Amino acid sequence: MTAKPAAPRGLGRGLSALLGDTPAAQENAQRSNGARQVAIDLLGPNPQQPRRTFNETDLRELTDSIRANGILQPIVVRPDPRGQGRFQIVAGERRWRSAQRAGLHEVPVVVREFTDDQSLEVAIIENVQRADLNAIEEALGYQALVDRFSYTQEKLAENVGKSRSHIANMLRLLALPDEVRRMVEDGKLSAGHARALITAKDPIGLAREAVARGLSVREMEALANAARTVPAKGGRKSGQPVKDVDTQRLEKEMSAATKCRVLIEADSGKESGKIVIAYGDADAFDELWRRLA
Repeated sequence: MTAKPAAPRGLGRGLSALLGDTPAAQENAQRSNGARQVAIDLLGPNPQQPRRTFNETDLRELTDSIRANGILQPIVVRPDPRGQGRFQIVAGERRWRSAQRAGLHEVPVVVREFTDDQSLEVAIIENVQRADLNAIEEALGYQALVDRFSYTQEKLAENVGKSRSHIANMLRLLALPDEVRRMVEDGKLSAGHARALITAKDPIGLAREAVARGLSVREMEALANAARTVPAKGGRKSGQPVKDVDTQRLEKEMSAATKCRVLIEADSGKESGKIVIAYGDADAFDELWRRLA
């Protein structure tokens, strides 16, 4: 049986050279006439493009820039496997879309012989490194690299230039309910808002409240932490004192300040007690220690 060729590793670290973004690569391309003009209607998007939405304001700004200065960086393409003489975009779909709006008939391209897997891998890494993906698109891009190319979180961090904790936090967003994920994709909630909802008891209800009230990320975190400290109806143990309003308020403020769940537990009949700070993982502990120190 013939072994399936392994997808090339390390594309992230060498992505700039691969796409011709480094000064040396651009100079070599110019000397060897690596870029050429191609009719814009011969180009088409990659059907596996990880970016699903394009910011209208960014497209308008890029269109204005292209009208004034042209396309300064060639679009990276490969021969389209579905059509003779056509090309499939690997990197640069935003430039292609803006060039269409600017009325260009031809665009500069650099043709690369990529396989389907290579094309997808480069497209994902190029997007998460450079483009302003929303948090869900970014997380889906990371998940695609994990699922299809067996990337570890450490390998992802190395290849896309992000910290491992950032990768882990983004991947956790994919556990949110679909409605909350749509709010992030639509720009109604930021990644910070979404992270505060990951372990919330009622993420959909809290997300709707955050959008309706226009809450900041810090207010969202405090609201989520407060919801975790409220016992379910009928769930309070017999003899357990009900916390007064001031104690509940302090718990919310301390939760917001530490970014962790904080409980104030007073000793019955005494002025003493304890403060319990719960953290979710090693990164949360490091952040807590930084804030306390």
